[in-house]
Amino acid sequence: MISVSSLNRMARDLLEAGIPPVWIGGEISNLTLAASGHAYFSLKDGGAQLRCVMFRHKLSLLPFRPQEGMQVELRGQVTLYEARGEFQINVGEMRAAGLGRLYEAFERLKARLQAEGLFDNARKRELPAHPSAIGIVTSPAAAALRDVVSTLRRRMPGIPLILYPAQVQGETSARQIADAIRQAGERREVDVLIVCRGGGSIEDLWSFNEEIVARAVAACPIPTVSGVGHETDFTICDFVADRRAPTPTAAAELVSPNREHLAIQLEQTKRALERALGRLLTDKAQQLDFLGRRLTHPGAKLQTQRERLNTLSQTLRQRVHAAFEQGRWRLQLAGTRLARHQPDLDAGRQALRQRQDALIRARDRLLERRAQRLAQLAATLTALNPDAVLARGYAIVQKQDGQAVKNPAELLNHEKVTLRLAEGSTEARIEHSEGAQAQLPF
Repeated sequence: MISVSSLNRMARDLLEAGIPPVWIGGEISNLTLAASGHAYFSLKDGGAQLRCVMFRHKLSLLPFRPQEGMQVELRGQVTLYEARGEFQINVGEMRAAGLGRLYEAFERLKARLQAEGLFDNARKRELPAHPSAIGIVTSPAAAALRDVVSTLRRRMPGIPLILYPAQVQGETSARQIADAIRQAGERREVDVLIVCRGGGSIEDLWSFNEEIVARAVAACPIPTVSGVGHETDFTICDFVADRRAPTPTAAAELVSPNREHLAIQLEQTKRALERALGRLLTDKAQQLDFLGRRLTHPGAKLQTQRERLNTLSQTLRQRVHAAFEQGRWRLQLAGTRLARHQPDLDAGRQALRQRQDALIRARDRLLERRAQRLAQLAATLTALNPDAVLARGYAIVQKQDGQAVKNPAELLNHEKVTLRLAEGSTEARIEHSEGAQAQLPF
């Protein structure tokens, strides 16, 4: 004797070993989408039904959402749920009934284009952060267009929108979509292009699975966003585009900056700049105070030089007097020596007077030359006194940092300068004539 569990396990093993995974067609009924993400339903036809389960990781890969009464084709493993002894199918794949040919065509084209490298991430381009214009390829009557436009107007109303109209469903729709994409690429009016339409069945979205559309998207020189169908819908256009958006609204959000976020960033940047400017002004004010304490007035410098000239003049007179006294002492010494040797006194006196007169003349000439040199130095200092120059009607041109201007080429057009005059200062703006720098009169 065996237990019920053992019997059910034997039956399960026999079913799984004896019946390979098969494709089965029928209608979904008694559908339950559990909180766990798994789907439980019955697949029935006119004469029978069987229990089916599709686990979450398989269900999430479907390009559509199973619904009650939907005609489907599914492939799964025949098995037995041991706990209840129920015969069931563990579903691995599912497609809408009659769409096997379309899915096969989809997979063939997808594999071929992928082999050519059209899906490679290396060829994907970054979307512009702040596009100057946005293009939209869709039908003028599509609800997706209204969703995209309303989203873009809400997020950044100042960006111009350009519609490249095309039918998004029907026999000629694929050709119209491809032509619209090529037209956008040739006209280069926009920085980013949205290719979109709302959700629908695989037949409704098939235009975006056509090779002509995929080639047009791949050749488009403008970064392209594909927003076709709902989040579970995937098309060849999604794989070729630079970015795939789950919905048309999400595509609009991808290509447009959010003005609210930009306003927040701008305010944060403004505050950071204000803090940086405040620190800079504080540092410059301290530096100005430090330089101000080191700055000496030109009059003070002239007074110092005047005092130094007086000192040098006194030193010169003292040295001349010392030289004269030394010469006279030497003369007296020579007279004494001469007297001892009983020279010709009259001749000696005459020679002495001559030498004395020559020495006096030499001293006077030396003093005269020194006085003239002193007068020249004093006149030079007076001429170099900036205050004296300013008193004659001249002005000193200074830049905003206080640097004196020596060459008109240092001045920029419309640059503000300070004119320092004898009795004050004033502000001025430089205006150059066209074609040449203006020549200042000084």
